[in-house]
Amino acid sequence: MDKFNAEWLAQYQEDILEPELKICDAHHHLWDYPSYQYRAEELLEDISCGHRVVSTVYMECMWAYDRDAAEHLRSVGETCFVKGVQERYQDTATEIAKCMVGSVYLDKPGVVEALDAHMEANSRFRGIRHASGWHPSSDVPPTHMGAGEGLLADKQFRLGFAELGKRNLSYDAWLYHNNILELDELAKAFPDSHIILDHTGGPLGIGPYAGKRNEVFDEWKKAIDVLSTNENVFVKIGGLNMQLNGFAWEKKTMPPTSGELAEATKPFYLHCIERFGVERCMWQSNFPVDKVSCSYDVLWNSFKRITQRFSDAEKNWLYHDTAAKVYRFSDIQS
Repeated sequence: MDKFNAEWLAQYQEDILEPELKICDAHHHLWDYPSYQYRAEELLEDISCGHRVVSTVYMECMWAYDRDAAEHLRSVGETCFVKGVQERYQDTATEIAKCMVGSVYLDKPGVVEALDAHMEANSRFRGIRHASGWHPSSDVPPTHMGAGEGLLADKQFRLGFAELGKRNLSYDAWLYHNNILELDELAKAFPDSHIILDHTGGPLGIGPYAGKRNEVFDEWKKAIDVLSTNENVFVKIGGLNMQLNGFAWEKKTMPPTSGELAEATKPFYLHCIERFGVERCMWQSNFPVDKVSCSYDVLWNSFKRITQRFSDAEKNWLYHDTAAKVYRFSDIQS
């Protein structure tokens, strides 16, 4: 990890809450850029803070692509990279990348060949993410795959999307809150396909939304209410500590406490849990992206503060079992 915030984060630490609670971190990344490393070793260092993280789900981040392959097959390189990580850490206390989600451009040629290549390269390949976040304001950059307006309704995209269901592959949706109703239309068009909404639906706090958290919450809430009626949609709660969410933790003199994080984010998380139910919600760290704002121990403590009055059964779903069900841990052969 780039050390730009290490000293800042080190100013504050907390005792671990509920250290025996079993956790699957349902969404994280790994990479090894020259100036910005977050490898399995860095992730394990964060996990060593004391939370009982028994497994993780790797999420694509356009890393380790095979630049010598045909364009539609380059992302298979990332899937091969993750297989190496899985083999190395499958017998450790934390099973890093127990399953993974890769990337395919569903609106471009070669979708069938690409999906089959991913599945052949890694038996723990569970689905794809074709990020679709967009906003008309130039102050809100598109998500990392460069989506434009109307992607989820595009005819070619939907032809590609239909291939997922044929292979029992899920779709992770990374979009912004102004795109949620587009995802609702996709979910209704493919009721038998599993769709996972990443990052609590991406409520924005930058550009035209800066300083308008109440208005954003109301708009986001109405869209979530509609989306949650689709039984084939699940949601990853977490991922609200990115700069685009506008909480600006990284600009403060001291890093936030778990209490501060919980107080700021719980309206979003609790509404998702209320609408989707615990069996369709799963916690995620979104590390190292959210590490710009908080440490791993503080982040998971904040989640545990929010669910402190939940039953043991409810916690089991939120912290582990929903992820295990959605990403089919039971299909993994030892």
